[in-house]
Amino acid sequence: MKEETLLSINGVSVAFKINGEFYTAIDDVSLELHRDEVLAIVGESGSGKSTLATTVIGLHNMNATKITGEINFQNKEILELSEDEFNDIRGDEMGMIFQDPLAALNPLIRIGDQIKESLDVHSDMTEDQKQARVHELLNQVGIPHPERVAKQFPHQLSGGMRQRIIIAIAIANKPQLIIADEPTTALDVTIQAQILDLLKDIQRENHAGIILITHDLGVVAEVADTVAVMYAGEIVEQAPVATLFNDAKHPYTRSLLRAMPTIDSEDDELYVVEGAVPSIKDMDRNSDLFAPRIPWTKPDVGHPVLKEIAPNHYVRGESWREFKFKDEL
Repeated sequence: MKEETLLSINGVSVAFKINGEFYTAIDDVSLELHRDEVLAIVGESGSGKSTLATTVIGLHNMNATKITGEINFQNKEILELSEDEFNDIRGDEMGMIFQDPLAALNPLIRIGDQIKESLDVHSDMTEDQKQARVHELLNQVGIPHPERVAKQFPHQLSGGMRQRIIIAIAIANKPQLIIADEPTTALDVTIQAQILDLLKDIQRENHAGIILITHDLGVVAEVADTVAVMYAGEIVEQAPVATLFNDAKHPYTRSLLRAMPTIDSEDDELYVVEGAVPSIKDMDRNSDLFAPRIPWTKPDVGHPVLKEIAPNHYVRGESWREFKFKDEL
């Protein structure tokens, strides 16, 4: 039995203005996240993963962005909120772990003050209580000598420590929703495992829901409960993690899985998905956007829809269900 629904994304589309015209980057995306659940969103660069994340947390320039659909967070329609109302929940009930910690941190402000900023905005703590909370957070994310580190600047820390600082900022007010955008990129395997364990511990403590944005299917296999595969701004497949790894149907999902290196493979060459994700200016929303990358077979004519083919298993396009790779034909 699943926990209560924490976040519901219904038919959300996002278009960006380029040279006076709007181009769709996210097209009719619907997803649900429950408490104590990790929802992984995977896909190549340009698939729309981070755009969806920044839409949920309200970080788009609305003068150059058009957003339609509904995003319901804890029974509150957040797309209807004013900027001030959004600021009340962003950093408090919602936290975001950004992909590049060095870029996300202010190089001129000490670590402790950057963590404390969220407490300044969203809590009624005294200065002594805030200072104690900063040290508590640094301890929680596994940073030794928190009193010393709190007085340091970002450039004085390693990449792994900076990533932990970003996590500390994101969880300072014990948010119910954590959006982690490539939280382990550029970290070595040992640090990566520590960061993933830390996120799971934080989730258990707060009964939070986590949206994990990643291209690393190894990370997905380790921590995710549900997986949504995005391509060209659309969900092309969605399923529980075990189902996706054992019975993927869409050729894009199967291509991503096939490209994962394995230690038992006798082939020295990695599988490569031919072609690239089209730019938003070149996306024909009336066609199957992945079809040009598998020229030996063609799906049904037109733009395929997302259908449930088994309980909680959704695939875009009926003709892909019995898909075979060229060397399997």
